[in-house]
Amino acid sequence: MTVFSVYVVNKAGGLIFQYDHQKQNVEMEKTFSYPLDIKLDLQSDQISVVFGQRDGIRVGYVVLSVNGKTVNGRKLEDGSDAIELIEDESNYPISIKFGRPKLSSNQKIMMASMFHSLYAISVQLSPEPGSSGIQKLETDTFILHCHQTVTGVKFIVISDTKQVGVESLLHRLYTIYADFALKNPFYSLEMPIRTELFDTHVISAIEQTEKTGSAI
Repeated sequence: MTVFSVYVVNKAGGLIFQYDHQKQNVEMEKTFSYPLDIKLDLQSDQISVVFGQRDGIRVGYVVLSVNGKTVNGRKLEDGSDAIELIEDESNYPISIKFGRPKLSSNQKIMMASMFHSLYAISVQLSPEPGSSGIQKLETDTFILHCHQTVTGVKFIVISDTKQVGVESLLHRLYTIYADFALKNPFYSLEMPIRTELFDTHVISAIEQTEKTGSAI
């Protein structure tokens, strides 16, 4: 049972706190013959898999290294062009390491804002008045849990599908927010939370949930 990450989003859709508890570093290196049976393209300054899946390599994964040389953007560590190297038949067989893309701070901020908008849309789409909005999104590999307070602050927890007690964790996070952010005279509402005590209690609540199935 695992809790992957926690997000706190203010009522305007701004990300004010984010913590990655379990960092899943999925990496795999394969040797390929020509022609490469996976289509690659440069997306968001990363060489990404856009078509074709094999041996655990999935669409959305990015190229981390080629022949042991780290890839940064489309360039290798020696300054050569990684895409040109991969496309050149004379370089085969070639060893390519793939991995799940790591989200930047800007990407996390953008996703928090997008979820805020999706939450508002779900309320409007509801056939019944007074909808609570998105409370849970479930996939085959993770579950996104959301609790919105009466003041519009959203607490989001992403966990694996077997984790129990997430509801108690959401409510515990709200209590921690009230005790160590709202009651802090130096904290400004709607602004990012940068308080060591807040961080410590969030981590403690997550670890307790993973061990006992309850944050209370």
